[in-house]
Amino acid sequence: MSIDFGKINSANTSNTAVHPREIFTALPAKKEGKFEYPRDVQTQVWEHWFLRRNEKDLVLKMNTGSGKTVVGLLILKSCLNEGKSPAVYVVPDNYLIKQVAAEAKNIGIEVTEDTDSPRFVSGKAILIVNIYKLVNGRSVFGVGDEGIKIGIGSIIIDDAHACLDTVEDQFMLTIDSQQLAYKEIYNLLKESLHIQCDTKANEIENRDRDSYMQVPFWTWQSQISEISKILIKYKNEEWIKFVWPLIKESLTLSRCVVSSDKIEISPHCIPIRMIPSITNACRKIFMTATLVNDSILSSHFGITEESINQAVIPNTAGDIGDRMILLPQVINTKLTDDEIKEFCKSISQDVNVVVIVPSDHRAQYWKKEADLILKKDNLYEGVTRLKKEKVGLTILVNRYDGIDLPKDACRFLVIDGLPVARRLIDKVENNILMGSSKKAVQLIQKIEQGMGRGIRSSDDYCAVFLMEKNLTRLLYSGDGINMFSPGTKAQIKLSEQISEQIQGKDLSEIRKAIMYCLHRDQEWVSASKGVLASLSYEKGNTPDLITIAQRKAYDFAYINNYNAAVNELEKIVNAVDEKPLKSYLKQCLAEYINLYDQVEAQKTLMSAANDHSKVTKPLEGISYHKLESNVMDQARICGDYLRKKFDNPNKVVIEMNGLLESLKFKPETADTFEQSLNIIAEYIEFNSQRPEADYGKGPDVLWAVGKLTYFVIECKNGATTDTISKHDCNQLNGSGEWFTNRYDNTCTFTPILVHPSVRFEYAASPKPNTRIITEEKLSLLCKNISNFINSVCVDNKIHDDNSIRERLISYKLRADDFCNTYTTKFYVNPSNSRA
Repeated sequence: MSIDFGKINSANTSNTAVHPREIFTALPAKKEGKFEYPRDVQTQVWEHWFLRRNEKDLVLKMNTGSGKTVVGLLILKSCLNEGKSPAVYVVPDNYLIKQVAAEAKNIGIEVTEDTDSPRFVSGKAILIVNIYKLVNGRSVFGVGDEGIKIGIGSIIIDDAHACLDTVEDQFMLTIDSQQLAYKEIYNLLKESLHIQCDTKANEIENRDRDSYMQVPFWTWQSQISEISKILIKYKNEEWIKFVWPLIKESLTLSRCVVSSDKIEISPHCIPIRMIPSITNACRKIFMTATLVNDSILSSHFGITEESINQAVIPNTAGDIGDRMILLPQVINTKLTDDEIKEFCKSISQDVNVVVIVPSDHRAQYWKKEADLILKKDNLYEGVTRLKKEKVGLTILVNRYDGIDLPKDACRFLVIDGLPVARRLIDKVENNILMGSSKKAVQLIQKIEQGMGRGIRSSDDYCAVFLMEKNLTRLLYSGDGINMFSPGTKAQIKLSEQISEQIQGKDLSEIRKAIMYCLHRDQEWVSASKGVLASLSYEKGNTPDLITIAQRKAYDFAYINNYNAAVNELEKIVNAVDEKPLKSYLKQCLAEYINLYDQVEAQKTLMSAANDHSKVTKPLEGISYHKLESNVMDQARICGDYLRKKFDNPNKVVIEMNGLLESLKFKPETADTFEQSLNIIAEYIEFNSQRPEADYGKGPDVLWAVGKLTYFVIECKNGATTDTISKHDCNQLNGSGEWFTNRYDNTCTFTPILVHPSVRFEYAASPKPNTRIITEEKLSLLCKNISNFINSVCVDNKIHDDNSIRERLISYKLRADDFCNTYTTKFYVNPSNSRA
């Protein structure tokens, strides 16, 4: 006779138990050999969550590879058993939908990907969706005034940081220059752009891909009615229909950036209330890796300061895999990217090597050596291959989060270069915040996300290289290492002790060091586990108060309480000391003040511009301050600068390597190129300015080289043409006229154009004394500056002015030698020549 178990009462089954640990134990169909018992950290997190489960918003932080997916699934199962249904598990992309579904199958929890599934609606199955499905202007869950179409009782947003880019994109309206709306809107904004910076506006109209401008906030606010009318005309077209319902109520509190390719419109903060199913969910859980700063969850999801400050965390922080994290270009400052690339290829003969690059352009650099290049369209298949077999050298393009590369899938991970800004507004803000702690923290967080790809459990291991000289510069000379989370920082500090023992050695010695990790040397393993064993998370970690204040101000302004919005920002402006950051926040403050007092807004903006000229120029403009170019002892002043700025000569070398890395002929790098050329002048003790960027008129870069002599420099490092256009020539000539109008006749200047060609097109009329810095000449300049800095610093000569003077002469870095050595004469094409 068969037994009818339906007649047996069980007080604690997987469908009746409420505590996640008890549900886990009762699950009848767990995969054998893997899920007999939960990990300690999983149990700890379940316990802490269970005690606070009725809080509406919770942030849950766990180390990468500590079983976060299982934790999330059991939490949602607990919510279903307690009647807080339906339950939704949100992931960044389709790749992770498959991964979560597979994990659910392994532990025997019912899931579905169908929003219409009766099992989901009735609270029997957990719905798994990507963030796109939930957040878009035609979401099946309901948008704005149409209300809730699919209610949510409990929701987990997994890899919440990885979802942020998608959420930003969904709330950003992009108008391609081919659309009729682009021209209509540009014509409304055109005059104000020319007033801000006539040169940049002309570049945009001339289709220069490197140029972009933020529309002044007073122009944007005054034109909202006309812009709305234009957008409403096109609201059903493909390029706008999925975004318009999300942002139409937030246009006044949005920012607009214009380039030759597109116009981007994005709100100050994400109005997530436009997806009411999210904001009205009974329980919202945001699962993140153990990164230092979760405050961005406030700007994007409206999470309160209290929720961020009191995240659910495990009892210990040491539950991460073993990593040896090395900076090869700090160990040996002479190592080139090419040498490291060859080294990675050799390592890939034995193990899977994964290199994360920030862009398609950088992926091309690795293409010849790569066995596999993974982008969005082939990501799932590629990662599956890595998990099954030895592929060799794999390039992962701009993917710092949201994928798992456990065990042999990745034994050697390389982060190649700094992440790049995706949106135009990010580029604008990066330009203002360049060098600030806020910008550095954002970059470090992205890098740490990337570093987490290679270890997916506490018994996993991999070696990590952080390469490319701008990345090295941020981490080492910029004190970025102290911005990592406790576990990563502890692993870096341990790895530094290895680095010190092989300082100055070549890649063969670095290879030997890596093998201590990859070959599981017991002394290394013991030391690595030892630095993690006693780590714990900081409880009540203070969130980024700036991001919190910006969110509060936005929420007040959204309901037209502008005074309260201004009060929030004024408090944080008064609390900040860093000039770039303070000026940026003053500009944000002026934007809100302008909603009710245009005169006071311009006063606030003028204060911001006087502190830091990279912000939007006020209507009255900024008074130009002449650059001094007196007789000077170049060697003494150079030595004073180096001694004052750096406490360690090796940091000078690393800083300079990063600056020189930015002086390359490549597209869409104009701003970093100009900034690096501006800063480098200080290292050889010329005074320098960026008049166009700082004051809206003048050359890209102006060097004062002594004896009332100047270099007026226009940078066209993104140019790809065989000749120099009339437009570029006129821009250089115009900068010369600007100089003549502002400096008296005791001052002289040489017009210099950075361009790959030395030939002007026939229609151009360059000044007779014009000089060109070609790619060859730029390479020579970089080489000699590098040699100068190395020769001064390696032998620690920064305290010896005579040695500095000798080297300035030897490497031809004095004003008298500069033009003859690093520039060349030009030619004009004959009239019957074609470009």
